Amino acid sequence: MDTPVIPLDRPTVDPAIETHYSSRWDEAARLSSTVKGRLEQARLYDFLGQWFPPTPARVADIGGGPGVHARWLKEQGHDVVLLDPVQRHVDQANVAGITAELGDGRRLPWSNESFDAALMAGPLYHLPDASGRRLALREAVRVLRPGGVLAAVAINRAANLIGSTLANTLLTRHGIVRDILETGHSADNERMAHCYYHRESELRSELVSAGLRPVNIFGLTGPGGWLTVMIDAHFKGQPYTDKLAEHDPLDTALECSRLADRMPELVASSSLFLAVGQKS
Repeated sequence: MDTPVIPLDRPTVDPAIETHYSSRWDEAARLSSTVKGRLEQARLYDFLGQWFPPTPARVADIGGGPGVHARWLKEQGHDVVLLDPVQRHVDQANVAGITAELGDGRRLPWSNESFDAALMAGPLYHLPDASGRRLALREAVRVLRPGGVLAAVAINRAANLIGSTLANTLLTRHGIVRDILETGHSADNERMAHCYYHRESELRSELVSAGLRPVNIFGLTGPGGWLTVMIDAHFKGQPYTDKLAEHDPLDTALECSRLADRMPELVASSSLFLAVGQKS
């Protein structure tokens, strides 16, 4: 597992993912343009601040997109290197002052034990095949120093069911939602190219099998995230009702999810999981 992997000349990114992020979706604006995105970002930084090593640490942002998280990590004082398979993202990250290169998370170009921490905020849900996820996780563990921390984001298997219900699109998307519930993937899913949805136990098993101990699973967006899903679905660009305007829904969602952190059984109520493990 500790043998360096020779990187490909060009990452083997699926054309559908390249198209999704190059022409259909502006990942650079996702976290700031929706209430759900702002909640996800705030919660992720809460967890990274708690679990990542103190600054300055050398951090690998694997599948780091346009560098939103890498920029925050750099501002905290970390030495960050970003890798992403989409050229548009690499260009955006470089413009933002992040050291970024084109590459595939399953074949990292870095030496063994060269990072103190690694963030995988996207790769796991863009690899529908279990073999691809296993390889990406083994590669992340390979480049971590002993005691290094890996934080990985995954999407809850139930997220499409609940999200489509709150957006009142379940009857339209019924077949897609059913496929995702049964297998974790739907070839007809129009929301995100080649997306995989995890069970909590499955995510834990994948990190443990990669050599991480212990592994903690958190509800990244928590139960409060469903309030933000509803608002983004029904009130985006529209004035809030009097009741919604009484308190900032983002503040309500944050407080809800932070309270839920006290109850591990509520992890499954979150649309996104955050898995944190340490290399022994």
